[in-house]
Amino acid sequence: MYGKPANRAADQSYRWIAFTSRVASASPHELVSILFDELLLALEAMPIAHRARMHAQYAARQSRALTILHSLDSSLDFEAAPELANSLAAIYREARRLIMQASRDNNPALIHDARAMIAEIADAWQAIK
Repeated sequence: MYGKPANRAADQSYRWIAFTSRVASASPHELVSILFDELLLALEAMPIAHRARMHAQYAARQSRALTILHSLDSSLDFEAAPELANSLAAIYREARRLIMQASRDNNPALIHDARAMIAEIADAWQAIK
């Protein structure tokens, strides 16, 4: 996609700078949006890596997705909105289960199911603005 390794490294550096700038200037609402964006990207990359037999990339994206799901789960406020927090916790737990089962069963279709669940929440979160 990108040509020479030096060009890929430069591209990655520019993307990292843009990402860190976005995070540094983000409100709490925007930080959660960034987590959703990164989670969706990881879930999109997993089936691609699976098809290409890029096991290290697959594992890295899986780890990233699971870490973000844990972060989103730990940020839930069960005191302020217990019903909503419990619902979201159940969805995050199910997404984690699907991601893990996809690996165990060698079934990337389950990743698509997890992504669909998370995309709904991400869309609703964006609508809150």
